[in-house]
Amino acid sequence: MEPSGVVKEIVATYQRLGHRNYGEDVTELQHALQCATFAQEAGESSEVVVACLLHDIGHLLHELGEDIADQGVDARHERIGANRLARWFPDEVVEPIRMHAASKRYLCWSEAGYFEGLSEASRKSLALQGGIMSAEEACEFEKHPQFDRAVRVRRYDDMGKVPEMVTPPIEAFVPLMESLVRRAG
Repeated sequence: MEPSGVVKEIVATYQRLGHRNYGEDVTELQHALQCATFAQEAGESSEVVVACLLHDIGHLLHELGEDIADQGVDARHERIGANRLARWFPDEVVEPIRMHAASKRYLCWSEAGYFEGLSEASRKSLALQGGIMSAEEACEFEKHPQFDRAVRVRRYDDMGKVPEMVTPPIEAFVPLMESLVRRAG
């Protein structure tokens, strides 16, 4: 598939399902755009900006509904999204997406006050995702080649929950996404 076809599919997914509730005061699409905008404004690499934009696409791909955390279910959206995107994007985009939930667990372990700063929805999903990492888990996590990018994506994820924030539309990120897509068969 050509890069433009891949990106059209992604944009269509957000246009069709991005209205879903994120569990915060923003929709899935607003959250994605806010995270990517914050990363772009901070001067992050193209890979980090696109990872921020697409980190929660797994929520749009599973068929479990919007309130699964309230039902005590972890859909493993980070894996669903990363697995789908892995056929098109490099590891520098995919692995931070795969690791962004684990990054929350890591930051709760490594950073005083991080847990207290989480929203109620993030605390609920943290419990479903395995809770705060142990020291042993954290040590292993730090060894991953995409560790630094994953933590940065997580920090933008935490920021992207601003009601009424104005962002560029998803179409503004199309050239950036296309520049990173590998041709896939």
